[in-house]
Amino acid sequence: MIREMAHITVKPGTQADFEAGVRQALPLFHRARGCKRVELHHIIENPQQYVLMVYWETLDDHMVHFRQSEDFQAWRGLVGGFFEKAPEVVHSEVTIEE
Repeated sequence: MIREMAHITVKPGTQADFEAGVRQALPLFHRARGCKRVELHHIIENPQQYVLMVYWETLDDHMVHFRQSEDFQAWRGLVGGFFEKAPEVVHSEVTIEE
């Protein structure tokens, strides 16, 4: 399983609207090929920062099938206006788990 971690900084004062946009976008992720789970983490130490974690079966499920879909464009339409800067996105896989 691949974990997408998108580090997102939103414009000051837009946190509630951003969170509402993410909630509205959840069906876009849930119907995407290979998407298993979505989590939005709010960074306590910096209220403008979030980490969006999306669990994918494969890297291609995210980078090819979702990113090249109309649902990705809809996702960006719902939340992109709240971004202070472009999200930093990385992918990981578990190498040790207990």
